[in-house]
Amino acid sequence: MSLEYAIEYPCEMRRLYGEQTLRNLGRAGSLVSQIVNLTLENERPPSAESIKFTTELSNELEFSEQVAEYCRAHCPAHVEQNFDYEFGEDEFNRSDDLLNAPQSGSCGETIGCLGRIRYPIEARFERFLADRAQLLSDTMPQEQWPSLFLILIDSESPFDGEVTKELRRVTTPEGLRFFELRTPISLARKIAKLNTDNLFDLLAGFAASDEGISGYQRELPVMALPDYAEFLEALLINGLSAGERARLRTQGSTYSQFVRFTRAVRLAESLGVRLLMD
Repeated sequence: MSLEYAIEYPCEMRRLYGEQTLRNLGRAGSLVSQIVNLTLENERPPSAESIKFTTELSNELEFSEQVAEYCRAHCPAHVEQNFDYEFGEDEFNRSDDLLNAPQSGSCGETIGCLGRIRYPIEARFERFLADRAQLLSDTMPQEQWPSLFLILIDSESPFDGEVTKELRRVTTPEGLRFFELRTPISLARKIAKLNTDNLFDLLAGFAASDEGISGYQRELPVMALPDYAEFLEALLINGLSAGERARLRTQGSTYSQFVRFTRAVRLAESLGVRLLMD
């Protein structure tokens, strides 16, 4: 299970194959990537089921690599190649072994304009998000808060947390969950009315303006992208040293996936196109 997103850039691959084909190719690549990562982490040969599953997807993987070659060479919506956050040396002004540590799970995508945030949302990441929101509200004058933060605390805010609240209750027949934590984390003082359900409702965006014709049911509209980028960067990026960011990456996969999502938001903003979500 994952939240899938796409930068709606009108490239040649979209014109030739359509949104759904690209999405299916990205999904196939992601599934195989997960199998490979699990095999490497467990340090044992892949199971017969894994080999069979990967073999069945061989045609899709070959096709996706052909599309990916175009993405890497020509497409300005390729997240990994066209946008990143630069970090200086850490607070100790020395090399940190963590900077070269592998991430827990790959957040890269075969099709560079596509991405996903996999469920369940890790408890460690949700606590980090709550701590960062609390720190921001406690240390920054309210008039300097990101505009979306001000919307969250408004009594008329549409992000009431009810959608995320319902998702927390869901457990699939296979035992899968959307969130590791069964209850949200409450915030305090100036933002005492909020909890992490409100934050995740906000990050889920808006109903798609084309009523899902694109195949995606939600979106971040062009006019909202600067505010979302500012909000996400305030929570996930600003003030973190390279060493701190590396530690977050090694502790789980959700942080890296949300950082990539933030990069995709900034890139969509620069291209003047929607970020589609589902």
